[in-house]
Amino acid sequence: MIILGIDPGLATIGYGVIKKNNRGIEVIDYGTIDTPKTERIATRLAMIYDAMKVLIDKFQPDCVAIEELFYFRNQTTIIPVGQARGVIVLACVQKLGNLYEYTPLQIKQALTGNGRAEKKQVQYMVKTILGLNSIPKPDDAADALAVAITHSQTNNTISNNQI
Repeated sequence: MIILGIDPGLATIGYGVIKKNNRGIEVIDYGTIDTPKTERIATRLAMIYDAMKVLIDKFQPDCVAIEELFYFRNQTTIIPVGQARGVIVLACVQKLGNLYEYTPLQIKQALTGNGRAEKKQVQYMVKTILGLNSIPKPDDAADALAVAITHSQTNNTISNNQI
């Protein structure tokens, strides 16, 4: 099974692609989609939409797992990030249909056994679980791999995680 994990954002969207089989989990690719702050939000959203379609076409995932938004201290960023997440969800559902969402607490719990784990603990577990020499950079890509790993370790029949 190929899983595309997504850490949503507007300026930087992390993605991580893993393959799960009877031998375990292996990394296929990870990175970010970046949009220039100098562009209008509408243009940036279109760039994200197009980039998501390219990722899906390139890696042909069986499903996509995306992190749910959480409370932001800066209330002015929640709306644009929510718009970006909406575009990501739309592209994934149109191209693939199999989309699952996980809260930050669920991701931390799945990777560390502690829903209140620190970011560094989650990143260390991503490195360890995937057998990497170092923690994936940038952080957005490591977060996206964490989402994909969470999905690989979760009962996929739980309907409240599927969009």
